[in-house]
Amino acid sequence: MSSAERRGVAGFDTSTANIARMSDYLLGGKDNFAADRELAERLLTIAPEIKDMATEVRDFVERAVRHLVDQGITQFVNVASGLPTQRNTHEVAQSLVPDARVVYVDDDPVVLTHGRAILATNPHTAVVKGNILQPAEMLDNPDLRRLIDFDRPVGLLIPARLQYLPDSSDPYKCVAYLRDHVAPGSHLAIGHAVFDARPDLVGPIVEAFRRILPNADDAPRKREDVLRFFDGTELVDPGLVYIRQWRPDSTAAASRPDKAWIVGGVALIP
Repeated sequence: MSSAERRGVAGFDTSTANIARMSDYLLGGKDNFAADRELAERLLTIAPEIKDMATEVRDFVERAVRHLVDQGITQFVNVASGLPTQRNTHEVAQSLVPDARVVYVDDDPVVLTHGRAILATNPHTAVVKGNILQPAEMLDNPDLRRLIDFDRPVGLLIPARLQYLPDSSDPYKCVAYLRDHVAPGSHLAIGHAVFDARPDLVGPIVEAFRRILPNADDAPRKREDVLRFFDGTELVDPGLVYIRQWRPDSTAAASRPDKAWIVGGVALIP
């Protein structure tokens, strides 16, 4: 039994799969429930590469954070972050700038409880409750503002959540709100699954997610759709590409870019 299951008596919903906890399972973590593992395994029968893609997203975030630190960014907001473990934003940023400030935002009780326990002794980090679809409320969170100075540039990271939000929820408007309420010189980093190279997966994956995602049919996007999230920004080189191609640490790492059918980009907010 996982630690999450042992905490089930605390009121967590153990019967419905959750995206953050599914990601934890795919990364080899222990804070997930049977329902999370069941749906994750179902997805792996559809596309076995999904397990590697979870690691690819984590690696993309690490490279993006290193780039942002090189640009002078020392404060980060990781939106819909999942569990802050396994070489996550605060570890990367603070290995380069010890007093870098990092706030993780999520609305899953396990993420909030476990994340706060992990980071309890780190004065430059916080885990706060928030939802990207309520951006004004998120940015007004006092615990977030205690660490993040929005009069200075900030790194906004949304590595793996927008792909689950249908157009009917207006995620483009929510990202634009975040863009418009940070200081010039801030950066926006986004990762997003796309189906340009794998249109055959749309139907099976939508069907797998239908139970936990409202309007699941409205969520799958292609690269050109993801590009709209960067409206009003200036994408840095190499633009919006498959994440294996985004400033890879080695030539081998960039091979078969569409094997990880997730695109990512980092953009300056002028």
